[in-house]
Amino acid sequence: MNELLSPAHAAALDAADPLRQLRGQFLFPQHQGADQAYFVGNSLGLQPRGAQAMVQEVMDLWARIAVEGHFTGPTHWMNYHRLVRDQLARVVGAQPVEVVAMNTLSVNLHLMMVSFYRPTRERPAILMEAGAFPTDRHAVEAQIRFHGFDPATDLIEVQPDEANGRLSMAAIERAIAEHGRRVALVLWPGVQYRSGQAFDLDAITRLARAQGANVGFDLAHSVGNMPLALHDVAPDFAVWCHYKYLNGGPGAVAGCFVHERHARDATLPRLAGWWGHEQATRFRMAPEFVPELGAEGWQLSNPPVLGLAPLRASLELFDQAGMDALRAKSLQLTGYLETLVRTRLSSVLQILTPAETERRGCQLSLRVSGGREQGRSLFEYLQSVGVLGDWREPDVIRISPTPMYNRYRDVLRFVEEVEAWAGP
Repeated sequence: MNELLSPAHAAALDAADPLRQLRGQFLFPQHQGADQAYFVGNSLGLQPRGAQAMVQEVMDLWARIAVEGHFTGPTHWMNYHRLVRDQLARVVGAQPVEVVAMNTLSVNLHLMMVSFYRPTRERPAILMEAGAFPTDRHAVEAQIRFHGFDPATDLIEVQPDEANGRLSMAAIERAIAEHGRRVALVLWPGVQYRSGQAFDLDAITRLARAQGANVGFDLAHSVGNMPLALHDVAPDFAVWCHYKYLNGGPGAVAGCFVHERHARDATLPRLAGWWGHEQATRFRMAPEFVPELGAEGWQLSNPPVLGLAPLRASLELFDQAGMDALRAKSLQLTGYLETLVRTRLSSVLQILTPAETERRGCQLSLRVSGGREQGRSLFEYLQSVGVLGDWREPDVIRISPTPMYNRYRDVLRFVEEVEAWAGP
């Protein structure tokens, strides 16, 4: 066992990694002249080396021909959002007509709830997990109030029933069964941001459907992290961001999925904008709104080209690697981290994320023995030595070995630095 935990073993794993060449396609923050050990792809992915060229291409076209850039060349701006459409569809397991890159996650969530949260006196409620990411809870509460209902009674939050803030599938099933007749929308994460727990989206969709509720997913911590099959799972909608595992850059344009069954339904209520109007007649400037087919019919304005350009570079790498290969490495890399923590750091760190591989992505959420003060001490020490995770209140350090660019030796370095901080 000691040999399996050695630097030589980590180096051998890196040498055998079929995706090892991808690391060279990213730019790393530096610490004392060397690459930082960067475990924060769950918060902001690294910059792909190709991103600057994609942005510069837009800048050069703008400088050279200005407004004609909307219509000129293979990457013209009029359809720029479609340059990422097919690749995004492959990443999330959808049909191209079902996905669009637009807005930000919070804006898209509100747009989707306009269409798919249609409360009545009999069905006013939204069901979600307790401790949801604040943007989701804020949006849900605002929508409930907007429709004249009361979040005190009509926002149903499913409480954790397992250790460390985790939720069993049985608890979700019980909650949907108990409240189902009152639930208009089930809104659930693919991966819970604080615990790192992944959920069975297919089972949740089936449970919601059986009760007559619509279903939507926040996939901010799932897209680019775990294989998805949104078309087959068939929720009504899903939303996500592109600045985490998809490496789209800070504040990157977000993504949205609307299932194909809604593609031609012009009767769905929506907040309309001119870029959601069908492209064939958009520039006739008629007053009537005719939605574009599929998810693009929920667009409001023309695509933010500079905000989309870096995403093109990252998606080329996803196409090169494939989600199955990335997931296979992720299972090994996070499994290696788990083994090292349990073997060498069991008195220092507690793993909050489920041990079952189907219930987690690449992230392990860790709690430091001794409480919040000790946790902050370790977090700040790691920063000082060039090992970067992230902190989530009240006392969680998240470490996310990302298969696109993290190595086994990075994981070993994290463990060795925790040992150095903890002392003999």
